[in-house]
Amino acid sequence: MAKLVYSARDILQKEFKTKVRGYDPIEVDEFLDNVIKDYEAYNQELLALKEENHRLVNKVDQLTQNQATLSRMKQDAPKTTAVTNFDILKRLSNLEKHVFGSKLEESPASANISENAKNTLNNAAQKVLEDNEDLDATRRF
Repeated sequence: MAKLVYSARDILQKEFKTKVRGYDPIEVDEFLDNVIKDYEAYNQELLALKEENHRLVNKVDQLTQNQATLSRMKQDAPKTTAVTNFDILKRLSNLEKHVFGSKLEESPASANISENAKNTLNNAAQKVLEDNEDLDATRRF
């Protein structure tokens, strides 16, 4: 910003030399008084705009940091949740095999029951993945 030549005080204290056919001093004073008022109004508006600009820049910085944090959390959370749910389902499947494995092998319909168990686990896994997608969509809002 260019440096101002006159301040409001400089304009107020300015004395003009008078000549034989000079300007009317009262009219000049009234005009300069109006110039001073305008000058002060512009100066106040400039200060207010600088404060608002500073406030808005800080707000943008804060929102940028929040957005970066949220995007990092968004990238980390779904991977961890999906892996964790998959691991839980895998452990559950292994546990069912361990607990019910000997009983299933004894019955003649063990192949059919085993296939039903696999289908049930696959359906549960699909449901968990869909729930994760819904959860991610909800987090975005």
